[in-house]
Amino acid sequence: MDLNEFAERIFLNLPYDPNDQQIQLIAALAKFCSPAMRSDSVFLLNGYAGTGKTSLTGALVRALKEAGVPVVLLAPTGRAAKVFGAFAKHPASTIHRRIYRGDEGGLLSFSGEVAENTVVNGVFIVDEASMIGDGGGGSERSSLLEDLIQYVYSGDGCRMILLGDTAQLPPVGCEESPAMNPDRLRGYGLHVMRVVMTEVVRQGRLSGILYNATWLRRAMRKDPLPDPKLFLDRFDDVIAVEGEDLEDSIADSYNEFGEGETLVVTRSNKRAVLFNLAIRTKILYKEEELCRDERLMVAKNNYLWSAKVKGLDFVANGDIAVVERIYGTESRYGFRFADVTLRLTDRDISFDCKLLLDTLTSESPALEAERFNSLYMALLNDPDLFPPAMSMKGRMRVLRSDPYLNALQVKYAYAVTCHKAQGGQWESVYVDLGFTPPDVSKLELLRWLYTAVTRASRRLAIVNPDPEWTA
Repeated sequence: MDLNEFAERIFLNLPYDPNDQQIQLIAALAKFCSPAMRSDSVFLLNGYAGTGKTSLTGALVRALKEAGVPVVLLAPTGRAAKVFGAFAKHPASTIHRRIYRGDEGGLLSFSGEVAENTVVNGVFIVDEASMIGDGGGGSERSSLLEDLIQYVYSGDGCRMILLGDTAQLPPVGCEESPAMNPDRLRGYGLHVMRVVMTEVVRQGRLSGILYNATWLRRAMRKDPLPDPKLFLDRFDDVIAVEGEDLEDSIADSYNEFGEGETLVVTRSNKRAVLFNLAIRTKILYKEEELCRDERLMVAKNNYLWSAKVKGLDFVANGDIAVVERIYGTESRYGFRFADVTLRLTDRDISFDCKLLLDTLTSESPALEAERFNSLYMALLNDPDLFPPAMSMKGRMRVLRSDPYLNALQVKYAYAVTCHKAQGGQWESVYVDLGFTPPDVSKLELLRWLYTAVTRASRRLAIVNPDPEWTA
């Protein structure tokens, strides 16, 4: 199949007629996927909100499959992988799950070594690549980006497409996204092709959500950086909500869009905890710590509880689950646990598991390393679990599948931080502007607002907006 035929195949898989910028992108992607393209090439696709990046990627995946080219879809988080796979109608995996060696099973399953890439002449497409940081690799000294590049390009004839939005929040602890930096990629010896999509598709021009996102993204390119500005009065899908009206507004949103499509996005885990507790007691009238029909967000990838569930390879960080049954709770090793049946809302799959209740109201993203180590050591030295003669290595092997050590870490899912919401969208999103740390730079603030605003698909509510920021 020549370049023109493959480009036409991408075009025919689009659900709409592309604009001029998208046609140019189709031509560039067809060239990149050609066998004639040099094997050390990487395609960097920066697509802003509303430019059609997701639809074009889905069309590319279908065209590659029709042409018999192996396609591998990856994303930094479990939720982002599942969203990406659903849009592209092709299985997607987390980067960690794909590229590192490991045994099936428990929390301690990955060895940290980069696995062998056995794909031949394949195209690896990585969504939400702006979330890939310098750290988080398989070892203390490695970079996830470096390990990803090593894995992909060790395969025979394989190449990679990185999809991302440079206006979104960079990885935690980074000033910019290393995977979106062409110079950083060239530093790994790669030949970089880059396309930046900036033209909003026709159907999004009247959207206040996309108008605000576009203004914020353009503001980031100005020198000097302007103060943030939010446009609230000229659109039907963007509103301002004052604190005294927030309870009624969220209740109305639950009635109109449903609990599963309404989300509060806030700056810190501490404020997320406060919002979650207030929503549970004042709007949902939940009195117990954990109730049936409780909506929970998974705070850490988990591979134990899915092992015996057909169609469920792992429970992903960012997954939303609903409590179907509660069998009992207990306190052990200085922690509190619950045995429950959960249903994953995106795939309607139910499974039994043990929850770690301590993370529900913790002000950290997941269980702190010090507390996890405390649990680990308590189990490792539990005389009721192991005979005295069992070696330390044998005990560690058993603990890989221990239900307490691998208890699912969860948080209430009614309000989350912006970093936690990345990779997902909800119909109705409330963006909390009630607290902004004084040391936040203008660029960081603009990126945070842009990322929060683009989580909404139908209605955006700005909570307690600063009058100086509104227009």
